[in-house]
Amino acid sequence: MSYTQARGLSTLIPPKVASPNAIGASPNAVRMHKVVSFYEKLPRGPAPEVKPKGLLQRYQARYMGRKPSGAPLVHAIVVLALFGYAQNYYFHLRHHKNNAH
Repeated sequence: MSYTQARGLSTLIPPKVASPNAIGASPNAVRMHKVVSFYEKLPRGPAPEVKPKGLLQRYQARYMGRKPSGAPLVHAIVVLALFGYAQNYYFHLRHHKNNAH
């Protein structure tokens, strides 16, 4: 085999494959195996439904969850009306309680 033929064959073999370091396990393969094993451990399917725990979470789940309604707006109006009446009573109406002349 002449020099030109041997030179032609050496260019067909990629340097990474021919190097002694590439004979062992690839560090990329080890890293990919770690990534694959991580994703294999993750749960599959839809996430379980979270149960509401506190008062506010139960209120949100009931009125603003799957079937939202206008009840929170009505509740807000009632609370503001009661709060306003309580303020009027405290600052004004309590002074006129017994003076019905």
